[in-house]
Amino acid sequence: MIDVRRAGRWLTLFLALACASCASLTPVQRDRALRIAAEARSTEITCQEPDTACAQPSPLRELAVRAYGESVPAAPKHYALLLDYGQDALLARLNLIRSATRSVDLQTYIFDEDDAGHLVLDELLAAARRGVRVRVLVDQLSALKRVDTLAALAGVHANFELRVYNPVLGRGRISYPMYAFAAACCWRKLNQRMHSKLLLIDGIVGITGGRNYQNDYYDWSSVYNFRDRDVLVAGPVTTEMSVSFETFWNSRRTRRIAELVDVGKRLLDRGVPVLPPNDYELPERAQRMARDAGDETLVRDRLAAAAMPVEGVEFIADLPEKHRRSNENEIAPSARRLHELVAATQSEMLLQTPYLVLSPAAQDLFRELRARKPRPRVVISTNSLAATDAFIAYALSYKYKRRYLRDFGFEIHEYKPFPQNAPFDVEATGAVDIHWNSDGTPVISDAAPAAGKTGKTESRHGRERPLGREYSALRWAGSSVNKPVKLKRGGTRFGLHAKSMVIDERIGVVGTHNFDPRGDRYNTESAVVIDDPVFAQALAKSIRRDIEPANAWTIARRDKPPLFSGLEYSLAKVSEQLPLFDFWPVRYATSYEFKPSPDCPMPLPPNDPNFRRCYEPVGDFPEVKMGLKGLLTRIFTAFGAGLAPIL
Repeated sequence: MIDVRRAGRWLTLFLALACASCASLTPVQRDRALRIAAEARSTEITCQEPDTACAQPSPLRELAVRAYGESVPAAPKHYALLLDYGQDALLARLNLIRSATRSVDLQTYIFDEDDAGHLVLDELLAAARRGVRVRVLVDQLSALKRVDTLAALAGVHANFELRVYNPVLGRGRISYPMYAFAAACCWRKLNQRMHSKLLLIDGIVGITGGRNYQNDYYDWSSVYNFRDRDVLVAGPVTTEMSVSFETFWNSRRTRRIAELVDVGKRLLDRGVPVLPPNDYELPERAQRMARDAGDETLVRDRLAAAAMPVEGVEFIADLPEKHRRSNENEIAPSARRLHELVAATQSEMLLQTPYLVLSPAAQDLFRELRARKPRPRVVISTNSLAATDAFIAYALSYKYKRRYLRDFGFEIHEYKPFPQNAPFDVEATGAVDIHWNSDGTPVISDAAPAAGKTGKTESRHGRERPLGREYSALRWAGSSVNKPVKLKRGGTRFGLHAKSMVIDERIGVVGTHNFDPRGDRYNTESAVVIDDPVFAQALAKSIRRDIEPANAWTIARRDKPPLFSGLEYSLAKVSEQLPLFDFWPVRYATSYEFKPSPDCPMPLPPNDPNFRRCYEPVGDFPEVKMGLKGLLTRIFTAFGAGLAPIL
């Protein structure tokens, strides 16, 4: 029998939460909060050279000046620079911000309050104080963690403005109950996120790619870092980047931070707080990076010298209109252009994505490629279960391995958690003094300074640090969902986060789109497409390094059972087609490790007759310490097909 009084109490609590969550500032309160922020903003300019804003000379900005000088409307010239190393990506950003004379426009999904985030924020504020207009646009679910930080930035300087995109419940930060309420009342809007990423300096040089503003993206986490990739582009295509940014900045879904309920009330109650000084976890590391950003010779030799003159540069970007209900069934510009490029493949496509979950339209496209004569080669670089930060997405990839290998003809290579030949600066992680448990978790003790901070870093996967989740639909799903799996050995782990594609070693693509249903339907995405063989071959070389045996396992069909192999295959295929109850215990494919020998001097593709002689199976989930996560992976393989649209 239903306890009416208890049900009434729960209903009252839910209604109270709903009222609190949906409460908004009155027009009078909003205007007063905006006025408080405006009146608090400093107008002091530290530079007495208004024409240059005391900008630092930058070899990277010089690329843009050169490109614009060499361009004519009928023949634009560009320079492009691949940023594979996290340290290089951070160095380039700091150096470019210091070089700005007029404007800095930054658009990102995650902006955290850790060392990397603080260091970039310091540079942005320094640019504003010397006379540069600085605009920062972040997605609300991944904005800075503290309401006080947002309130302080609302009134920090007249040349600095921070806005948030699509604020859930009109707030800067939300709690778990508020997130649950938003999921119940506004699931569609909750999932519509700004995943686009862009840094634009003076409108003439820009950076886009997979990286957010968080330690994990610059090799600065002692526990888990992303192997990611950006591209710096200098030249007239930045005009299109500027238009895209302006559209988001002025979108009806974008809000000034003083207008947000929690930030506005903080301003009304106690005024604009003082922005506290940054307490860096590893101050010497931050100081070294700040010093290197001012070393013109270092930046020229390490970065600018590697820039390539390129032809055929195109910037593709979804705009906020993607989130209109009238457009929800339309193919977004980013997805449409990427599909066109895939369809144009003649001989080979290299695709790198952290989450191999394909939309129905993408699956149809790859079936068409498979049916062609001659058949193009499709090579996929993605995460293993041991490396991924989103194991539910991996479970869906695991479910469809047979389809990917047999129906689409993919060659799949899954990234290892401890790659041996990858673009990382292990010393920068600060993990030198960390000790590790047998399950791969860090030992936190006062004797290991970096490890003492690890508890904070590690919690980024749970409810305490929601900024760390790119899969917003599962952001608050709990630590069992959001933490990487436990491993058989300890160490600073790496996971793939780069989103790139190479078509016929002629066209290279670097962007934010994971080539997944979420990127197609829910997230706004952006990418740079460069039709230039030199650039494409450089990008292909980078991806091919990631799939070398030292860095990845190869996925191939497991050995056939001695009896009833045809029946087993048919039953597994039928089970895979079921949206639920895919309980078939044996999967079509497994992971293989290359074993070099005099007879096997070079890695081989899975369709080579000598593949099984040179590779040995290492299990479905190598390096993983099986336990609850292994069981959950099987469960999501069986029941998770319905999650594919939001994954």
